[in-house]
Amino acid sequence: MELEKVDEIVERNDAAPSMLIAMLQEIQSEYNYLPKDALKRLAGRLEVPLSRVYSVANFYKAFSLVPRGRHLVQTCLGTACHVRGADKVLEQLQRTLDVKPGGTTDDQEFSLEAVHCLGACALGPVVVIDGEYHGKMTVGKVESMLKAYRNSGG
Repeated sequence: MELEKVDEIVERNDAAPSMLIAMLQEIQSEYNYLPKDALKRLAGRLEVPLSRVYSVANFYKAFSLVPRGRHLVQTCLGTACHVRGADKVLEQLQRTLDVKPGGTTDDQEFSLEAVHCLGACALGPVVVIDGEYHGKMTVGKVESMLKAYRNSGG
C-alpha cells in the first residue's frame, strides 16, 4: 500500500485535525475503503489518537472499513419504496449478485447496501449505483441494469 497518498492528503489539508472527515473522504476515494494502515498513518500525521479516527470512520455510514466493490449498489427500503416492492428488488439483487447487503461480490465488482431512504420517493423503488439513480425499478430490470455496469469498464 502506498502510504505516500495519505501523506499527500494530509499536506493538502494542512495537517489540520479539523479536516479529519474531509481527509477520510479523500482516503476512501483513493483506496475505495479505509485501510487500517492508512488510518494509522493519518492518526500519526495529525497527532490525534487512532481511536478518534476510528470513531469518526465508524460513525458515518458513508465510510467503509472493509474493501468495497468497484460499483456501489444501494437499494432504498424506505416506506415509499417498500410499498412499491423494494424488498423484491433487493431479493433479486441478492440472487443475481450472490451477496447479501453489506457484502461485496467475490470478483470485487459490486458491493450491495440496503439503505433507509435515498430521497427520491416519487421514483420508488429506487436503486442507486455509483450515484446514478434508477427509478421505478422492477425485478425484471435488475439483471440488465447490472450488466450495463459490469461491462462499463469504469
